[in-house]
Amino acid sequence: MANSKRDLFLKRRLRVRNKLRSVNAGRPRLSVHRSNKNISVQLIDDVAGRTLASASTMEKDLGFVGKNNAEAAAKVGEAIAERAKKAGVEACYLDRGGYLYHGTIKALADAAREGGLKF
Repeated sequence: MANSKRDLFLKRRLRVRNKLRSVNAGRPRLSVHRSNKNISVQLIDDVAGRTLASASTMEKDLGFVGKNNAEAAAKVGEAIAERAKKAGVEACYLDRGGYLYHGTIKALADAAREGGLKF
């Protein structure tokens, strides 16, 4: 029996996350969640178990509520880079989850890199 799309997504997410944890021990994780209407990102310190910074299109001050496109993702990437600097984080690793590095995920990552975040 063939795997469902959801099962394949979950397997891909675990594979990506486990590989990144082993390679980037000690660095904060930039975790991305994408839905049909919004995109959100969190900078997580896994050692301490707390969120250092976050940004989302659901925030009214970004002006993209209910949008999940490359332009909105770029704005969220700029916001997370700025908030990471305030939290004292310069380097992290991108946990794209099970999402492909294409479209909105790529736009978010590129904008975060331009904002000064290194990964």
